[in-house]
Amino acid sequence: MDSRVTDSRGFRYVVFWLVVCIVVAVDQATKAAVRVNLTAGQPVTLIPGVLDLLLVRNTGAAFSIGRGAGPVFVIVAIAAMVAIFVLIVRERDLPMTLVVTLSCVAGGGFGNMIDRVMQGYVTDFLATSFVNFPVFNVADIFVTCGVALSLVGFLVWDHRRAAQMKEAEA
Repeated sequence: MDSRVTDSRGFRYVVFWLVVCIVVAVDQATKAAVRVNLTAGQPVTLIPGVLDLLLVRNTGAAFSIGRGAGPVFVIVAIAAMVAIFVLIVRERDLPMTLVVTLSCVAGGGFGNMIDRVMQGYVTDFLATSFVNFPVFNVADIFVTCGVALSLVGFLVWDHRRAAQMKEAEA
């Protein structure tokens, strides 16, 4: 593919929205399947000793912090999505890896936001059985992995930009 096409803003926008849509679709499909097939509070073993399916209606955020503050979390999700999109628009040399990882964060946040608005709670269903950890969902995985990989990506990108500026000055 021509590098001018892959580096263009339009292509980055397409990638952003495509990834967001894929993340939201996978998240919402898994949550819908869980709501139809599981009964709240009754675990189903998925991988013995590792992972169970357990339907939980979470009115809070991660670790059930902020129970009942759904409208605040909706505003935070919208603000995060806008901030991520603005970053992608403004930073002309933003690597595609960062566009994708940031899109995962935005998509996961949007997926949970849909739950909050439509259901009044977030549907969580993945429960680790080998360690005591809060029940989570697919959107949470995308947000967590997206944030972690974005942090690494920003460090690499910043290091490369600094090295390029140093070379330009020499």
